[in-house]
Amino acid sequence: MDMTRPAHVPLVANHRQRLVIFCFLLTALFMATLDNQIVSTALPTIVGEFGELERFGWIGSAYLLASSTSMPIYGKLGDLFGRKYVMLAAIVIFTVGSLTCGLAWSMDSLIASRVLQGFGGGGIMVSIFSINADLFEPRERAKYQSYSSLVIMASGSLGPLLGGTMSELFGWRSIFLINLPIGIIAVTGISLLLPYRRPIRKPKIDYLGAVLLAGTVASVVVWADSVTLFGSLVAWQSMVVVAAGALCAVVWVFIEGKVPEPIVPLKLFRDSTFSLFLIVSFCTGAVAIGMANYFALFLQTTTGLSPTTASFCFVATTLGIVIGSLSTGRLISITGRYKPFTLIGLSLNIVALFIFSQLPVGTPIYVILGFMLMQGLAIGFGQQAPIIGVQNSAPREDVGAATGAVTLMRMAGASIAISVYGAIVAAGIRGVGTSIPGVEDIGSLTPLMMLALPEPSRIAVHTLYTEAFTPVFMAGSAMALIGLIAALMLKPVRLPQAVIAEKKPATASE
Repeated sequence: MDMTRPAHVPLVANHRQRLVIFCFLLTALFMATLDNQIVSTALPTIVGEFGELERFGWIGSAYLLASSTSMPIYGKLGDLFGRKYVMLAAIVIFTVGSLTCGLAWSMDSLIASRVLQGFGGGGIMVSIFSINADLFEPRERAKYQSYSSLVIMASGSLGPLLGGTMSELFGWRSIFLINLPIGIIAVTGISLLLPYRRPIRKPKIDYLGAVLLAGTVASVVVWADSVTLFGSLVAWQSMVVVAAGALCAVVWVFIEGKVPEPIVPLKLFRDSTFSLFLIVSFCTGAVAIGMANYFALFLQTTTGLSPTTASFCFVATTLGIVIGSLSTGRLISITGRYKPFTLIGLSLNIVALFIFSQLPVGTPIYVILGFMLMQGLAIGFGQQAPIIGVQNSAPREDVGAATGAVTLMRMAGASIAISVYGAIVAAGIRGVGTSIPGVEDIGSLTPLMMLALPEPSRIAVHTLYTEAFTPVFMAGSAMALIGLIAALMLKPVRLPQAVIAEKKPATASE
């Protein structure tokens, strides 16, 4: 079946101007996504200054919570008020939050500043994909979305390395303060070059719907982190959070069906493409972003690699992502088809993660690198289609809301998967360690301490962690299978051909 939509005329007719604007957008995106990763290796230094080790997890969770809850809201605000000023507001909020993080005087002030940063970061991530929909026609958009995806994945690979290096050379505050000049450059470029397209409809903000949606998303994120907060995913406090989130979700659905401008229009669910891509996006977030957080731990605990050496192994995954993402972007641009690449990506994910679950202790590192390359290819092939698909299926006036929803589902999948994978690993090593000579508490065994163990003890630790990671990779493979089933039900849509826009400069009111 061949389904097309009306032709799309780009917001900016001049191709060179579009490229310059896109570069400024990528600058803002790199800043926002890098900051979610760069803080990880600086956490020990931060805890050393402020103390309160039991709360250090909230430095990352606060950012994730704020960015996730704000994503759909920013998407809708862009539809109502125009994406230019919503994007600029998000960059300013993020930059101010970076400044307050760099000036933090206590753990409480740092966590509060990370919330402010997250509110800006969520808006940046959603707005750039929505602005891409205005700048590029659907087929050309696939190529440029691949560059955006590469920036996100590159920030994930470079973040830990930059965080450790900068905190060691210049102090941990530098990882936040570096965002000030970057934010100023991005705001200046976008302000001067990106035209403002005024929406034709009168803005009516769904305040109650925004609060209820934020409450629903916040409940999911808090529940996903409840192992750290409450000790278990099924603790009574966790169940209270789940009940509160379910109540917010039910009331939100009721409200969204009544208001004139819902945050996520329920009419979007009439097209199965939107609903199915929400499932696909959730699953790809779980196996791409969520699993990435555990590959470093897997490498260090099952092969004995040092943290530095393990970080370089991610070059294989990054190379796969680059090859898969760029190839997919160009092929979608040429063929107009995105479903086949979704199927290929998820199928590769299933195979790669299943193979990881079967690797024995002592597997040569070059073999592991080969499968990490395969996992990177899987991520690169599958990460673009959800956004391209929902933007093509949604009415033009709801592109921002649809983009925000699918981006949110990706982050929700990552958040829940990170906690579930962590709980599985913890269950696999719980109560073990005293039987291994030289190991009193295996949970506190650092990679450097592991390298110092006698060889029999080190092999015993490697074996234990290999067995603990087996169900983690099986769970990831099962999650990819769920995404593949949803992707198989997608319509075989073909993106519309490009339209030759009139050669006239864009005006401020365009």
